[in-house]
Amino acid sequence: MPPDDEYALDSTDSHWLRQAFVWANAARLRGNRPFGAIIVSGSGRILAEAFSNTRETGDATGHAEMNAIRQLGMARLAPDVLAGATLYASAEPCVMCAGAICSSGLRRVVFGLDAQRLHHIRPDLRACLLSCHDVLAHAQEAISCTGPCLVEEALAVYEDSWLSPGDAPADASPG
Repeated sequence: MPPDDEYALDSTDSHWLRQAFVWANAARLRGNRPFGAIIVSGSGRILAEAFSNTRETGDATGHAEMNAIRQLGMARLAPDVLAGATLYASAEPCVMCAGAICSSGLRRVVFGLDAQRLHHIRPDLRACLLSCHDVLAHAQEAISCTGPCLVEEALAVYEDSWLSPGDAPADASPG
């Protein structure tokens, strides 16, 4: 039974969010933290796919959402394509990623696991628990934010694959 605060998704959104979970698992398999993101156009074309690579690169900004947004920047897509696209994230975007979303031209976000549940799994991680909903609500242009979604599936990604707290470096942060 889904949690009371879980948003319902149609089959298209469910499909793409599950693809973000696949990217989260890809991150884990490469020794990174399990976060994935995918950006899909309004017509269903994949514009960007990424995972967190902070451990591989040592770059604290290498979150899945940031890496996907960087791909969009390199593609130089038209503003109307960006405005019609959706970013699907395996977990709630952090404040840094939400800020990048505000600046990217994207107008829709769907995420799996929320920051509160993630913090419950890994309370040792340093993170700002300000909700992505709150950050995006203050964007200059309206950005739809839907989540948490598919929470049980999202929890499986994190509970089954996350390193134990003792494995985290002293400067651990999500992403």
